[in-house]
Amino acid sequence: MDTKYIQNFLKVIQSGSMSEAARQLDISPAAVAQQMRVLEQTLGVVLLVRHGRSVRPTAAGERLFERGQQLVQDCDQLREWVASDTDHGELRLGTVNTALHGFLPDVMRAFVARHESVRVTVRVGLTPDLYTALLQSTLDAALCLKPSFDLPKTVSWAALRQEPLVLLVPGADAAQDPLHLLRTRPLVRYDRELAGGKLADRYLKALGIAPRERLELNSVLAVAMMVEQGLGVGLVPDIGQALTRQRPVCALALPPLPHGHGLASSPSRELGLLWLNTSARIRWVRSLLECARLCQTDDSAGFATAGV
Repeated sequence: MDTKYIQNFLKVIQSGSMSEAARQLDISPAAVAQQMRVLEQTLGVVLLVRHGRSVRPTAAGERLFERGQQLVQDCDQLREWVASDTDHGELRLGTVNTALHGFLPDVMRAFVARHESVRVTVRVGLTPDLYTALLQSTLDAALCLKPSFDLPKTVSWAALRQEPLVLLVPGADAAQDPLHLLRTRPLVRYDRELAGGKLADRYLKALGIAPRERLELNSVLAVAMMVEQGLGVGLVPDIGQALTRQRPVCALALPPLPHGHGLASSPSRELGLLWLNTSARIRWVRSLLECARLCQTDDSAGFATAGV
């Protein structure tokens, strides 16, 4: 349906005659009459009733006049928006909890500086759930762990940071041997159902350490808070300065594993960005990726860890 015909129909009703509408539109009365017939055929209803040289709308015509004004206005605004360079819209971003509390705020600050009028909605979840949402097109991109399987051609992955395991300890223990602390202090575990918790568990088993467990939590920041309260030490992925900022807590680097344990010498997990290549918001996804890479370059060393 040509919205121009609806716009001309509105003009006919406002002027009260086809000839006057034709004069204002600078087209022939026959052309206006033809457009009105096409509009009636398209909608399957009679819109106008003639009274001599004037016309009035039928009940259907009155309904079209009522809704048509808003429709034409919306179409005009849409045309202007599409033709303009204005950066408006919404980016739907998924993230794992550790990225939300780690480097995402820095990425968001850089992204918003570039795209002030773009609204970002953030959904927090586990990597498998975020990946499913991405495939279902309910997310445009996701900051998450690297999937362990091959990705379809419609999905792309870009690595952003490696997060090695570190040992969170009270500041007073900053000079202590981390393995000695793991053997002698209570352990505030990071949830073994999560990738980072599984990595920590494999590290402990590779060294033959059976820790004295006190708590098990599914939040890295919660582990840091418990360590701050003197409840033990925490073996967690290095998510950045958020772990130790404004806390009397220190992050100790761990000694590498000897060969033959089935793990890398320095166990770590990889975080990055997943996105749909077919997303209508791909330009913002690419900009988000650039911002994330710049943030990682500015903080390439992650947060400072104490030496062993």
